Amino acid sequence: MKTDRYTYRVTWSSSDQAHVGLCAEFPSLSWIATSPEKALKGIRKVVDEVVVEMLKANETIPEALSEKTFSGKFVVRVPADVHRLLAMQAAEQGVSMNRLVSAKLATI
Repeated sequence: MKTDRYTYRVTWSSSDQAHVGLCAEFPSLSWIATSPEKALKGIRKVVDEVVVEMLKANETIPEALSEKTFSGKFVVRVPADVHRLLAMQAAEQGVSMNRLVSAKLATI
């Protein structure tokens, strides 16, 4: 199993006064270290170890986000007043609501 394809991130923790290594596909795992490099190395090692244990236990290994295929379609529910506001903005701009919301999401 290639764990180098997982989504790793290192962030600073003010409460721990240390760098924290994280893996999006394993949200319950983390590694705290004194440098970003050590945090990344640590979380990668932990993920490797967990994957080995999961394989031994015949558990399903999470698919790497980088390997997943996304359709580009998802459904989101919003309050009625937000729906109305978006519909009005789309009409005023002469675009579909889908195009308007897609453009708004692209700016985050």
